Formats: sequence, structure tokens, C-alpha cells
Amino acid sequence: MTDWTFDWDDAFDNMGYIPGGQAYPDQWHSAAAQFRAAHPDAQLDLAYGPGDRDRLDLFEPEGTAQGLMIFVHGGYWRLFDKSTWSHLARGALTRGWAVAMPSYPLCPGVSLPEIAPHIAAAIAHASTLVTAPIRLAGHSAGGHLVSRMATSPGLLPEPVAARITGITSISGLHDLRPLALTNMNDDLGLTPDTAAADSPALLTPSNTCPVTAWVGAQERPEFLRQTRLLEENWSRQGQKVRAYYEPGQDHFSVVEGLMTADSPLTSAILD
Repeated sequence: MTDWTFDWDDAFDNMGYIPGGQAYPDQWHSAAAQFRAAHPDAQLDLAYGPGDRDRLDLFEPEGTAQGLMIFVHGGYWRLFDKSTWSHLARGALTRGWAVAMPSYPLCPGVSLPEIAPHIAAAIAHASTLVTAPIRLAGHSAGGHLVSRMATSPGLLPEPVAARITGITSISGLHDLRPLALTNMNDDLGLTPDTAAADSPALLTPSNTCPVTAWVGAQERPEFLRQTRLLEENWSRQGQKVRAYYEPGQDHFSVVEGLMTADSPLTSAILD
């Protein structure tokens, strides 16, 4: 049974439990801007749909790309856009991979279940820009969105889904039911039914490619639970899935591995 007395807002409060957490957004914006300035050939604000936020940035290596990594940002489906995270393309780009980073509509402008189809459209469009194997990665809310691409029935066109050779959910949210009990649900617009229907861990996996649920070992207990839940529920249904708890990392520091070509996280996504 759901514990209605439990403080679910506290359970999802990452910033309040990370020392210096309030300073991170400014650091991300600054690092991302510096990265874009150092890559003037990047293709920015490419439209993948009709909406104002249906835009993606594409960073390409010199020569033929080894593959295409598509990174979907977090922010509890309410915050940020692609321009906050450009620097996280560095590791894959250094290894010869192209990197696409989409923005997407945010709550409360849309309800949370409306967002996944936008990500599917972004992936489909990015697949036309780089003809190479595709790996998906997403952080926090972005982890939820890339995990949704691995559920059945699929959201992606079959030819696009067939090119995806791995999905990594980084500190992903795979069970949305508790979020319907938080104050942020005023923006998310979840009901008990829609929360369950959009929770990857409660859905049938497509079993089309391996999935990794990556989380910092020092994250909030709820994020550790959500990682275990995805691994347990999907593995019972035949999905090739593994969970990895990265030592010493919290919800913000864990994604920084993407900036380094040979970090455990970058290697897990690309190798």
C-alpha cells in the first residue's frame, strides 16, 4: 500500500542533499556555453517538429562518425533545455561519435505523458542526420524518456528502433506513481492511471537492445529503488538489462562522466 504520510517531496529533493547543489545550474550553463564556443561548426537549433522547443543540437567529429549518441536532459520535465548540457558531448565526441541533444516541451505547458512522443520524433530526425549505429542516454527525467523508447508497443519507427544498439538511463525515473504524490505534480499533471501507464518499469520491454540503469551510489534512496525496480521487472520479462551503482557519485556528479572519453559511464554507453 502507498504510504500517504511519507514525504515524497523530500524523497525527490536532490539539490537539498548535495553540498553546494544550488551552484550547479550556473556551472552547467557556463560549461555548456564554453563548449559551444569551442565548436563553432556545431549545428544548433535544428527543427525536429513544429513546436518552439522541438529543436536539437548536433555535434559531429572530424571524419566519419563511429556512431550517434543522443542525450536527453533532465530537470523533472519542468526545467532546462539542450543548451545547458552541451559540454556533456565531450567524451563521446572525443571518441569519434556524433552527439545529438534535443530540447522538448516542458510541464506545465504539456502534461508529462505528452513528452515521450517528442523525444521519439527527435530521435527519428537525428537518425536522418548521421547514418551510424545509435546509442541513447538520458539523465534523471531524461532517463525516463530514453527508457520509454525501450517499451512495447514502441514509440519509434521500426527502422529507427533497429539502429539503436544500447540505451543507458542515468539516475532515471522509472516509476512515476510516487511523483503524483508530490507538490511538483501541480505541473506534471499525473493521475494514478497516467503515472502507471508512463512508468517504464511497469511496462513491457521491447527486448530489442541492451539497457543499462546507471545511478550514483550516493543518490537519494528513491533513485536507487527506481533503478532496482527497472532491473528486476525487466529482467523477469527477458530484457537484457543491468544496473550499475557508481561509487562516490551523487545525482549531479554522476552525469559528469560524459565529459571524459574513457570514463566508466562513457565507456558503458559507447562500448
